[in-house]
Amino acid sequence: MPEIREIAAIESTQRALNDRVRDARILVDDLTREQKKADRDVEQVRTRRERDRGRIEQGLISNPKDLQRMNHELESLDRRITDLEDAELEVMEKLEEAQAELVRSEAEEAGVVEKLAALAATRDEKAGETGVALKAAIAAREAAVVGLPEDLLGLYERIREKQGVGAAALRARQCGGCNMRLNAADLGVIAKAPVDDVVRCEECSRILVRTSESGL
Repeated sequence: MPEIREIAAIESTQRALNDRVRDARILVDDLTREQKKADRDVEQVRTRRERDRGRIEQGLISNPKDLQRMNHELESLDRRITDLEDAELEVMEKLEEAQAELVRSEAEEAGVVEKLAALAATRDEKAGETGVALKAAIAAREAAVVGLPEDLLGLYERIREKQGVGAAALRARQCGGCNMRLNAADLGVIAKAPVDDVVRCEECSRILVRTSESGL
């Protein structure tokens, strides 16, 4: 059944996609935490800068040396905020890329799941049809063997167990089991044999079923 082979191949793809989705989610989670930390860092430095700037604007720093030191610190805080904002922006860009990859991977994964479901439904439907056909074939076989001699059935089963097919049609002077063409001598023996005699292929030993198309 082709659906079984296709399902096996797609399941391999699904496993790879599952790994991609898992890795993408982990990366998104890591970058989300990193962005939140970057946000907190920027906010903390901004808060400190606004506090110091407010103290200067309110005239709370009167000592010239302290005022000079405070202005230098404000400049340092401005540079620090710029650096932190650049780092925050870089994290945000990485997070956007990771989120886009996660969306793509999840979409591919959903498509594979949908395809697998469709194939499984087709497989199950065919399996049901095959089961029905098999039951019909078994019933037909049981009906066909009614009245046949036990020794003939035993011979058929032994050949079938060894070669997969116990009996084959003799058609156009050729064995339907091994596809070997019978020679004139073998055909002559078969032609003279009574209709209820069991004749077998000299090449593969299968039971030969004579028909109007045997060419005898």
